[in-house]
Amino acid sequence: MSRRTENVSFSCEYCGAAVEPLNNGSYRNHCPFCLHSKHVDVFPGDRKSDCQGFMEPAGLKYHPKKGWQIIHLCTRCRHKQANIVATDTAQPDDLGLLASLSQRVAR
Repeated sequence: MSRRTENVSFSCEYCGAAVEPLNNGSYRNHCPFCLHSKHVDVFPGDRKSDCQGFMEPAGLKYHPKKGWQIIHLCTRCRHKQANIVATDTAQPDDLGLLASLSQRVAR
């Protein structure tokens, strides 16, 4: 599956918001309104996970090459995944929620 086919609109299964695809050259993998995701990948982009649990935002970390990342933790299997914060797009990630995540130490 190409990144182009992954960058599609969806309804967030956690909060119900209508989420548009990114328009900044990347692809959307979490809701910009509640910051939740879904555990669909074994490796980023492969869509091969059988878990399908909700990935809750658990913290923030800074990567020198990728910038700010949300640390998502699966509520079902406890898998941890870092996802780049969505900025410079029509639906950027909620700054208030990101600020509250910055108080948590990502490990």
